[in-house]
Amino acid sequence: MSVSKSPPWRLAAVAGHFGRDIERSLVKIAGIIEDARRAGVDLLVLPDAALGGYIGDLRKPDTDSLPPALASDAQELQRIGRMAGEMVVCVGYTELDAGLRYNSAMCLSGDGVLGHHRKVHQPAGESLAYAAGDAFTAFDTPVGRMGLMIDYDKTFPEAARSLALDGAQMLACLSAWPASVTDRAARLPQDRQSRLFDLYDCARAAENQVVMVSSNQTGIMGDLRFLGQAKVVGPGGDILSRTAAKGGLAVAEIDVEHEITRARTVLRHLDERRLDAYSKKYAEQPN
Repeated sequence: MSVSKSPPWRLAAVAGHFGRDIERSLVKIAGIIEDARRAGVDLLVLPDAALGGYIGDLRKPDTDSLPPALASDAQELQRIGRMAGEMVVCVGYTELDAGLRYNSAMCLSGDGVLGHHRKVHQPAGESLAYAAGDAFTAFDTPVGRMGLMIDYDKTFPEAARSLALDGAQMLACLSAWPASVTDRAARLPQDRQSRLFDLYDCARAAENQVVMVSSNQTGIMGDLRFLGQAKVVGPGGDILSRTAAKGGLAVAEIDVEHEITRARTVLRHLDERRLDAYSKKYAEQPN
C-alpha cells in the first residue's frame, strides 16, 4: 500500500486527551488521521496511551483500575493501520504479553507493523503497573529510518543516542507527561516539568543531530494533569512547530536527510565521541 514519494516530509505530533474508553479513542484517532491526511501529513505521532489512557497516580497507581491491555496483534491496532493507509502512524497503548503489561508504542501503516517499542525507563511507581522493556531498536519506514521512545525514556541521553547510532534519522517520542506531582505551578507554562519536557526534546535532537517528533497527552487523568506541548524539533535543536497545553497538531515540513546532512557539515557528534575517555566509567556502573 505504500507509495513512493520524495521528501520533504510533513511530520506531525499530536497533543490530545485519551481516556479509558478505547472505542471512543479509536473514533477520535480516525478524525485526527483524516485531519492529518488533509494536511498532507506523512508521519503522525499520537501520544503515549492513546488507546486506553495512562495511570492516574505516578507514586501509587491503583492496580484495580489499570488501563485496558491489548495484545500486539489486537484488532484495535490493526484498525489504526488500516486508517493510516499510506501514512505512517505511531500510537501508544498498554500491551499484554505472557501475563505481563507493558507501556508500549507501535508504528503502523496500511502495510502493517513497521516498528514496536516497550518503555524502558520507569518513573516513580510506574513499575507497579507495567513491566519494563529492555531495548531501543531503529527501523525503516517509508519516510526514513526512525526509532521510538516513550515518555521518561527521553530523560536519559543514552536512549536517543542508541537509536541514532542504529541509524535513526527521526525519533518519535510518545508521552503522557504530567505537570510536577510535588510542586505544581499555578500555570502550566511556568511548571518545572513544562520546561524539562521542552528541554529534553530539543537536547535529544541537537546532541544527536536528528529530528524529534514529540507528542503528549493533555487534560487530566486521576491526579495527573498533562502538559500537551507537542512539537517537531529540527536536528539543530530548533522547534519547527508546536502546540500549547490544549489539544492540537504540530506540523512541520522538512527534508530530513538534507537537514541532517547540513547539521553535520562541520560538527559530527556521533563520529566525534571519545569512547576511550568515558566508556570505562559506564562499564563500572552497577546494573
